[in-house]
Amino acid sequence: MAEEHHSVEIPRVKLGTQGLEVSKLGFGCMGLTGAYGDTVSEDVSISIIKHAFDRGITFFDTSDIYGPKTNEILVGKALKQLPREKVQLATKFGIEKLDLSGVIVKGTPEYVRSAIEASLKRLDVDYIDLYYQHRVDTNTPIEDTMSELKKLVEEGKIKYIGLSEASPETIKRAHAVHPITAVQMEWSLWTRDIEEEIVPLCRELGIGIVPYSPLGSGFFGGRGVVETVPTNGFLPHFPRFQVQNLDKNKTLYLKIEKLTEKHGCTPAQLALAWVLHLGDDVAPIPGTTKIKNLDSNIGSLKLKLAEEDLKEISDAVPINEVAGDPFPEGASKFGWKFGNTPPKGSKVPT
Repeated sequence: MAEEHHSVEIPRVKLGTQGLEVSKLGFGCMGLTGAYGDTVSEDVSISIIKHAFDRGITFFDTSDIYGPKTNEILVGKALKQLPREKVQLATKFGIEKLDLSGVIVKGTPEYVRSAIEASLKRLDVDYIDLYYQHRVDTNTPIEDTMSELKKLVEEGKIKYIGLSEASPETIKRAHAVHPITAVQMEWSLWTRDIEEEIVPLCRELGIGIVPYSPLGSGFFGGRGVVETVPTNGFLPHFPRFQVQNLDKNKTLYLKIEKLTEKHGCTPAQLALAWVLHLGDDVAPIPGTTKIKNLDSNIGSLKLKLAEEDLKEISDAVPINEVAGDPFPEGASKFGWKFGNTPPKGSKVPT
């Protein structure tokens, strides 16, 4: 079985039109510091990142809010054992605080500057390949945020700029200041609301798409269906994983499970292969705390799905039948539908 795993070659794709090339399958590092409830030791986490690189994954995603801060430190330690020039490192700024009391989002030029300096120090690197605004600051004109990011590109501190959960209007205005290389959004079998506006806009502007939670935060890997949802992570706060909705959503999982018989794979592999087939400008970033799941995710690249297969898989998970909001209560306002900023030249509240 191990030999079969190693026969999978991970293709390279270009994100945006500015020259960023990444592995078609990336790796989301967030879960390594306990976001989903599973905590793993530093040594195990580093071994997972190194294993991903050895298998051909070169695109690693973190954020200053993961941990908070500890995830970047961890990724920085792993990078010390890898050839830096062969890794595409993505991190994010913009969420100053995230806890039970609420969320504080900041995108002022001063905050951008302080955030990058802190991330470079934690990661112990000279530059970030792809630097995202993690959530949109609805009090700061996007032009102000982008002007500072543009300076960071000119200074060599970052190579490419990304946005996450930004509205179409914000993406357009940002792109007018400096080209956006990638937009990071949830895109999975049970979250497809970006298909109507965001995806066509990105393709029109030449912006790559990086789907986070391509397995629906592990749902299509069986979490909550054949696995128990951990109580110490953030999943219990997501309506789709709460009992009243989970029972309804199980039927969707079982439909995907049924289709795996035809394709000779696992539900997670089928769900991930569906995302991988969404375009040459798409590079999903599933995460895991187990090497066997990482190898399984890489195995999804072997699946070749025709148009009729993709339609059959999509049709098995009708969006109007998914029970529960994709965001925890109160968090929807930080999603892309509300990711607008004041007009350029507006006075930023202090």
